[in-house]
Amino acid sequence: MSATRTQIYLTDELRAAIDRVAEAEGVTMAEVIRRAVSAYVDEVTPDSEPALAATFGAAPDAEMPDRDSWDRG
Repeated sequence: MSATRTQIYLTDELRAAIDRVAEAEGVTMAEVIRRAVSAYVDEVTPDSEPALAATFGAAPDAEMPDRDSWDRG
């Protein structure tokens, strides 16, 4: 896995909480932060599949224009 060094500022309380988690799980502080960021990104990244599936065939009577009629300006 390729990685990029990133620097962040944490409150004393957050740093202490991360240290406790890292010690309890036997991993580094960096690993705890990577896991947290990964979980957050997975949660907020929208999945387009359900939206596409819900709208498939939503306009079955829609007519497609002939390619010759396209305005290719």
